[in-house]
Amino acid sequence: HAMGSQVGEVLLYYCYCEVKDPEKLCAWQKALCQHLHLTGKVRVASEGINGTVGGSKVATSLYIKVMLSQPLFKNILCQEDFKSSAGGGHCFPDLRVGVFKEIVPMGIDPKIVSYKETGIHLSPQEFHREVEQYLSQASQGQSDTILLDCRNFYESKIGHFQGCLAPDIRKFSYFPSYVDENLELFKDKRVLMYCTGGIRCERGSAYLRSKAVCREVYQLKGGIHKYLEEFPDGFYRGKLFVFDDRYAICSNEDIISACRYCGVLWDQYKLCSSQHCRQLVLTCPSCCNKGLTACCPVCQEKELKVTSRASGQTLKEECECTRRRPRVPIENVSRILDTGK
Repeated sequence: HAMGSQVGEVLLYYCYCEVKDPEKLCAWQKALCQHLHLTGKVRVASEGINGTVGGSKVATSLYIKVMLSQPLFKNILCQEDFKSSAGGGHCFPDLRVGVFKEIVPMGIDPKIVSYKETGIHLSPQEFHREVEQYLSQASQGQSDTILLDCRNFYESKIGHFQGCLAPDIRKFSYFPSYVDENLELFKDKRVLMYCTGGIRCERGSAYLRSKAVCREVYQLKGGIHKYLEEFPDGFYRGKLFVFDDRYAICSNEDIISACRYCGVLWDQYKLCSSQHCRQLVLTCPSCCNKGLTACCPVCQEKELKVTSRASGQTLKEECECTRRRPRVPIENVSRILDTGK
């Protein structure tokens, strides 16, 4: 197809708004994406829409135009809310549009913790100034601020803000428990939160605020995506993890993570070679060539004996990686406060 031949782009956006008929919005959205030959993932709920789609530049700009003229999003969604990066339809295996309870899976009923109770939004410039101040105070051991990464461990591993606290959690639905288990950490603190495009902060900050322990909660508007547009060589170091076949996008040449096997600097993820496993692994080309392609020895051995259900669907099996990681890590308060030093 001619439309998909040239280099295109991937869009990331969300819009919190009241959706009376999610099924209807879902059908419309699916038809729109199919018409424009876009692939990707779109979540629709009564609380709004969240999507990441890829296609030709012509298609993505048409998509933005149509989205901005959709009466539901009028005066809420604007051109700035779309984050874009080089890519295209090939970055996603297919198109998935569905109705869900939440547009970002935190696992807390939107009626209980609403996006309307969110923290204070900071522009990339304001956030940059805040981080600068935090780092200079932390280096003197006198910070009352926590710079909190709301993403999962495999995201923050390959890129994060200097001096941040990055929870060792596997998915965002563990974030509320992480907050509950570590409330002492947030007591009387100013919290600066960030995530990929801003959406996890909308609910995450609302959850943190509902606990009424922090002094203030701030969040980076537009997420790391928008920050890197303004400060490609700022306080965010490493790559930005993305949830598509690219795995990461690059704004500076820094590599902050290492090969799991030999420790050489490496930040390009591959899927664990064991069929049942969905973990991502950092294994450098030379280790790959030696056949070290699984996330851990357990998986490496299992590769030979794949466990399947009767339906032929593969089982997600526990391995060393999942067993070693507590579901919700408990932070050592005094250790965290030393991170800036």
